[in-house]
Amino acid sequence: MKRRILDRVVAAEREHRSVALATDIATGRQLLLDGEHAEGDLALDDGVLDRVREAWRAGRNRTIETVVGAVFVEVLTPPRRCFIVGAVHIAQPLAKMLVMTDYAVTLIDPRESFATEARFPGIKMTSEWPDEALERLKPDRGSAVLALTHDPKLDDPALAAALRSDCFYIGALGSRRNHAGRCARLKEQGFTDSDVARIHGPVGLSIGAVSPAEVAISIIAEMTQILRRGEPAERG
Repeated sequence: MKRRILDRVVAAEREHRSVALATDIATGRQLLLDGEHAEGDLALDDGVLDRVREAWRAGRNRTIETVVGAVFVEVLTPPRRCFIVGAVHIAQPLAKMLVMTDYAVTLIDPRESFATEARFPGIKMTSEWPDEALERLKPDRGSAVLALTHDPKLDDPALAAALRSDCFYIGALGSRRNHAGRCARLKEQGFTDSDVARIHGPVGLSIGAVSPAEVAISIIAEMTQILRRGEPAERG
């Protein structure tokens, strides 16, 4: 890998962007796709480049057969991130399970008596207000935001910040009635029906979950479905 390409890969990881590295298996020549920018000593026609972009969007490595030979596409993706707003009971098993599924987890809660090392060992925490924390942390297309407090003073600013980002998943805990109320409040702030439709509320797949651990499973299951299939999940 040439130094210029390596520098762009390192910069992309630092900025939480995924890139695709296409390598001609026979010659070793490479092309790096970073968003719409492509550079390197491997020349690809538009059709092959479109297939490299498809691999990048899907987040999956693949080998592409071309008229001049095989090209291996490696998608280099930084760890997905999940921002949990609210150090509630459900967040305890949820944070552990998210780490096990390769998420970098940040717990956001200004109530320092709730967000403690004893309750969330090894989990990164911040006592900033949710909107301030998310503005600093900048959720991206590899991020999920979960609002779990039931408190509009905390959940609503977090959801508003999430809606202004392009994170792949936004979830909010609460009943359908509570969710309707939060959507109405967000629309009063200028968000549209299509904006608030991005919020999965009640959060998680409808699996009859009761305990905090079961609710955590339902949330991660829905996140995984959206991430891997890009399809709406049944909620309830």
